[in-house]
Amino acid sequence: MASAAAWEGPTAAELKAAGAEAIPGGVRVKGWVIQSHKGPILNAASLQRFEDELQTTHLPEMVFGESFLSLEHTQTGIKFYFNALDALKAWKKEALPPVEVPAAAKWKFRSKPSDQVILDYDYTFTTPYCGSDAVVLNSGTTQASLDGCSTLCWEDTDDRIDLVALSAKEPILFYDEVILYEDELADNGISFLTVRVRVMPTGWFLLLRFWLRVDGVLMRLRDTRLHCSFGNNDGAKPLVLRECCWREATFASLSAKGYPSDSAAYADPNIIAQRLPIVMQKTQKLKIPN
Repeated sequence: MASAAAWEGPTAAELKAAGAEAIPGGVRVKGWVIQSHKGPILNAASLQRFEDELQTTHLPEMVFGESFLSLEHTQTGIKFYFNALDALKAWKKEALPPVEVPAAAKWKFRSKPSDQVILDYDYTFTTPYCGSDAVVLNSGTTQASLDGCSTLCWEDTDDRIDLVALSAKEPILFYDEVILYEDELADNGISFLTVRVRVMPTGWFLLLRFWLRVDGVLMRLRDTRLHCSFGNNDGAKPLVLRECCWREATFASLSAKGYPSDSAAYADPNIIAQRLPIVMQKTQKLKIPN
């Protein structure tokens, strides 16, 4: 997916040719309203609200609680929404056991030298989150997903997102990348969740990515890709595919295959993704409600 730095915004001619309209923080095209917002790191009051709602005092170092990406189809009421709070709810519900940290690195997790370090929770903030969805009813009310359960109907399919076709050169009507949360694991690695979207005249493509590297121990990549093809007319029902792919490997297993054991060699998940074995993969198609 193109980088935000390389995108300077659409021209008026590109928007007109696509029948699109620029709106604050996004674009309106083919019945979709797509918007993003980037807020600051949570302040003390907002942090307390998150802790109360999640019933935990353990949160990533940087939570961008007001940031979001939203995609709504006005005709069907379908809405996809990506935000930190729902992602952290999914993290807490999955409750993975903590990744074992090398003993020599545990001191980094202490706030005081005298502190005893007990990592009894998933401090990596690994989340199975693949987005929130809802149906916006005609009355203006929203039937939202609860506890991470989808309100929309997704069916397993053998169809695949055509990444080759998506690499074809098309005008970009809107692009953004939104960081939802990030943690440097007390200088012991990196954990972050981001969502990126690219809107073209023929459809939109989205990547929600959780990336974890615990230096010397483990790497974990959880990607969710959504692609919507607009169809040939405004009244056509959108075709939405969702692919989830989870990859994971220990540094020891990669080293045994002859790959570097130095953490610096694994700074960019785009470069090393194919080295990580797949642990879960599925593709689903959205069943559009009448």
